[in-house]
Amino acid sequence: MRAIEAHARETFPEECCGFLLGTATEPRKVAALRRATNVVETNRERRYVIDPREHLAVEKELVGTGREILGFYHSHPNHPAEPSEFDRSHAWPWYSYLILSIVDRVPKDLRAWSLEGTSASFQPVPLEIA
Repeated sequence: MRAIEAHARETFPEECCGFLLGTATEPRKVAALRRATNVVETNRERRYVIDPREHLAVEKELVGTGREILGFYHSHPNHPAEPSEFDRSHAWPWYSYLILSIVDRVPKDLRAWSLEGTSASFQPVPLEIA
């Protein structure tokens, strides 16, 4: 959580983004984070896009480690920790999505979400920080 907060402070007022890495056994446990580069060209205060080549490189690095990409995190500068329509249109089922609301460089709220495949809507996911 502190690493996501630090990343969001550094990129504020633009969105930060990154990978959630861990094991897919239930319950899922994020064991590590990997920062990603936000490559979106416009409206960076409200959008993030991770380069598919960067995504593929992380997947290749994880082969044989017992870890995989469980999902993604990103910040919402001066905005609630709720998925936007842009988030929904760029999300995939199965993955977890952490969104950090950060207001004037102060982290406010961290929430977890998953995309329901049948309804294509985000549902809140319980989040336990150990």
